[in-house]
Amino acid sequence: MLVAEVMHPGVYACQPGTPVTEVARRMVDHDVSALVVTDDQGYLAGVVTRTDLITLRTFEDYWAELTAEHAMVRQVLTVSPQATVRQACNLMVENRIHRLVVVEKEEACLRPVGVVSQTDIVRNMAAAA
Repeated sequence: MLVAEVMHPGVYACQPGTPVTEVARRMVDHDVSALVVTDDQGYLAGVVTRTDLITLRTFEDYWAELTAEHAMVRQVLTVSPQATVRQACNLMVENRIHRLVVVEKEEACLRPVGVVSQTDIVRNMAAAA
């Protein structure tokens, strides 16, 4: 089975300059635990998770002034829609992460086209039962 068959198509995204308060609002509004961070052309720049936001919140005096760029992880593990679910699972287990950004390569850049999470894979497993 391919990642394209189980992934959540499309991404909830923000840009590096998005205030963390807006990042948090988007996560709550869309009931997601991470946002993909994209540049002005829509290419992958990073990912910011709820855990990243909680880490920022420890900076009591100025967390509300920070942006997605301050919280995001820049070295994002990605997978192709044509990768197998097994490959995606191996990446998540080996790296102890909960999701992978699904990307299509455009020359030297990566365009996010979806997300595959542990929830997506478990949902697919339950449907097969």
